[in-house]
Amino acid sequence: MTSFLARKRKSRTARKHRSRWQRFWRITAALLLFFIATSCLSVLLLRWIPPVTTAFMCYRHYQDFQENRPFTRIDFSWTSLDRISPQMAKAVIAAEDQRFLRHRGFDFDAMLTAVDDYFEQGRLRGASTITQQVAKNLFLVPAKSFLRKIVEAWFTVLIESMWSKRRIIEVYLNIAEFGDHLFGVEQASRRYFGIPADRLNARQAALLAATLPNPGKFHADRPSSYLRQRQGWILAQMTRLPRRYYASLFAQNQ
Repeated sequence: MTSFLARKRKSRTARKHRSRWQRFWRITAALLLFFIATSCLSVLLLRWIPPVTTAFMCYRHYQDFQENRPFTRIDFSWTSLDRISPQMAKAVIAAEDQRFLRHRGFDFDAMLTAVDDYFEQGRLRGASTITQQVAKNLFLVPAKSFLRKIVEAWFTVLIESMWSKRRIIEVYLNIAEFGDHLFGVEQASRRYFGIPADRLNARQAALLAATLPNPGKFHADRPSSYLRQRQGWILAQMTRLPRRYYASLFAQNQ
């Protein structure tokens, strides 16, 4: 009798454990499906609708709160690609992602080069494409984790699948960070040069692009000698990429 009761209690406990695991997996599956559906819908809508804010912009406000700093307004306004100097798109492609128009979101050659540099020189450098940076700036925060990289890759695939390259570069130029609480090339152009983005020349565009790896450290209004050297390198790269390479970005009917 005692043995029978013990087996019954053991069976009841096993059923409870199975029930808990089944509930856990049902909830996990539901959350995953919800994330997939909402992320697909968000990316699809942003194919046409300009974003009003980004995860990075919200994170800057969070940092202000965490560091007990006064609230600072985000300096940002949306500008269509038609009203941005073509030199700016050329500059960021030359500086950040010269295979932008050839890859599908991931530059595996750049990744392998970055790994080789790390093992040979002990220096880890970024190999993110412009599409990956759009995914990160729009939907994620600048924390580093394996899970975040997976989510970034997911959004990168969605963006490359649903948007044109023209749309990707348009969004990138509008949400890239160019200074303290300063986002987008239109406001950056007005703050640093006193002109709208459609009047930027090649040297000004290259200088703005040179600040992108670290806009908190590099400042277009007081460029260091390193920033001037990087500006010169970007200008040289801009002339090496053939004019036809950019043609699809500036076609009016894309």
